Amino acid sequence: MSNYPLSYKLSWLPRFLKPSLGGDIDAFAPAAGTLMATLPDRTVRLAFIGDISAVANRSAPQSDPVIAKLLGSADLVIGNCESPIVDRPSAVLGTRLGTRHAMTERFLTEALAAVGIAREKLVLSLANNHVLDQGVAGFDETVAALKRLGIRTIGLAAGGPVQHFAVGPLDVGFAAFTVWRNADESLFAARVSMDCDPTHWPHDAVDLLCAVPHWDWEFRHFPRAETQALARRLAGQGVGLIAGHHAHVLQPVEQIDGTVAAYGLGDFLGTAFARQPWPGRIGGIFVVDVSADAGTRGRIASYRLHPFVRLRSGDHERLVPVEGLEGAMRGQVERRLGAIFP
Repeated sequence: MSNYPLSYKLSWLPRFLKPSLGGDIDAFAPAAGTLMATLPDRTVRLAFIGDISAVANRSAPQSDPVIAKLLGSADLVIGNCESPIVDRPSAVLGTRLGTRHAMTERFLTEALAAVGIAREKLVLSLANNHVLDQGVAGFDETVAALKRLGIRTIGLAAGGPVQHFAVGPLDVGFAAFTVWRNADESLFAARVSMDCDPTHWPHDAVDLLCAVPHWDWEFRHFPRAETQALARRLAGQGVGLIAGHHAHVLQPVEQIDGTVAAYGLGDFLGTAFARQPWPGRIGGIFVVDVSADAGTRGRIASYRLHPFVRLRSGDHERLVPVEGLEGAMRGQVERRLGAIFP
């Protein structure tokens, strides 16, 4: 039912146990950059976070105040809802094993409160391979729960390929899609956006068009050539900002003319297993300041990827910025970041 090639399936476990660093670091941009010679007087701040799931958490996470403050500074936070939101999972065994994802509405609300994300400032993509893990009924329950919570969604087939949101004075368009699916194509196509061709997207005027793709191969720190080629096609069709998901590890940033692409932000809350190897515990918050000045409206002024680590703490995770780590763990993480970001 899935569309993963056999070589990908065979490589999943080895790469989960030891994420690959194979790639050319010199082809990418630093983790932070300024794109405008003169910074604008007014900006809008977007903060992109990685995959959100309850697989590795039985209770809400703890968050360092630095992370909560950073997320609280954003005008809009955008993430990927990797787990269906259901009262009771229908795929009981798979959910217990962690191969099927699920989280409760209570877990999500408590997690958002713990990390300082206001629901009215949150947008979640449902364009991912796990969105139908609890069947069509679970998908419908998820959509209803997010609507009830006042959390806006992107990546649904019913909403069209591009969703518009007012962010301060700017009109920002978001196009979320998934390249991968874990269920039958007909079930996905009717509910989830899989359209990765920007020539099919409506060309309504927006100040900034952002793509939120669920793409690439898991547990590889550097994107595949096919993923980079797709990023260039998106940039060539007017996408100014790309924030990707699915790899479950941090991936580098690339500047494509005036477009900024963060290929993979890792997990925001653990989506694999409770005892995940440490490279998969590194995530990133991608903060982008966008000009709201008349002459440069919608242009990216600057960006910075803020890495953090999810530490195990009993039945939940603790989110800690890299500078808050101690001892050998901090050295490991800093060396890994140095191998990804020039």
